[in-house]
Amino acid sequence: MSKIGKQPIKLPEGVTAVLDGDIVRFKGAKAEMDVKVLAGVKAAVADGTVTFELVGTSKQAKSNWGTTRAIAQNAVSGLKEGFEKTLILEGVGYRVTKEGENLSLALGFSHPVKYAAPQGITFEVEKNSILKIKGTDRQKVGQVAAEIRAMKKPEPYKGKGFHYSDEVVRRKSGKKAAAATGSAS
Repeated sequence: MSKIGKQPIKLPEGVTAVLDGDIVRFKGAKAEMDVKVLAGVKAAVADGTVTFELVGTSKQAKSNWGTTRAIAQNAVSGLKEGFEKTLILEGVGYRVTKEGENLSLALGFSHPVKYAAPQGITFEVEKNSILKIKGTDRQKVGQVAAEIRAMKKPEPYKGKGFHYSDEVVRRKSGKKAAAATGSAS
């Protein structure tokens, strides 16, 4: 039995759910989201709760049960509060600026890198080095953050590049420090 799949989802005030075939449509004040019910799972909406039942007995059906419930819970949480990822840009001359809804990134290349905001995603820039990515879809927020981070990953010697606010960048010692410790014996 899936510990996650069998738990009902209580809909908070301001969020509604409607079952339309194998799609559960969630509607909130900020946006609407559709969650596809995966194979081997049956959804039910009643009395302000959404529940998922296991239909098949295969291993894939059991896996889909918890996954579908987790995706639906993320949709409800996103419509109620939203999701946010914070990226920090370190490095001399590196900066992030917002141009309308899009970003312009100075990352040490010969040209500024432009990044267009996908639908449902908003950017906030603080001090030209802190970028907050906000949206209602957890997957899309994480994907946008990963794409931006991939443009300039943090390098291990000086830490220059994008890193998540809660990420620890492992630093390496340079040649001088390695040579000094190696020649002491």
